[in-house]
Amino acid sequence: MHFISAQDTKENFDQKKISLIDIREPYERDICLIKGSTHIPMCEVEKLKQVVKNTKNGTVFICKSGKRAEATANLIEKELKIDTIHILEGGMIAWIEKIDQTLENY
Repeated sequence: MHFISAQDTKENFDQKKISLIDIREPYERDICLIKGSTHIPMCEVEKLKQVVKNTKNGTVFICKSGKRAEATANLIEKELKIDTIHILEGGMIAWIEKIDQTLENY
């Protein structure tokens, strides 16, 4: 499991080097989201595993602060015996502060 800054996430996402997986609850995503990210709530672990297995480029998990993304990535990496998931360091809070201040912080 690796952490990636908001700036590095944006650069890699803009260059299509990574996929963004938003694991927050639907009501949170209704408040704000990163355009182009895929929404799979953390409770859908089996679906998350399939996406991670089938992703050719890097995967970044996103939650509000990074804690849920870290826990979910840790679980999936241990079960799949991989080490390819990144966590957006600071989550949506960091993204809003450093990348897109037009998004609503909650």
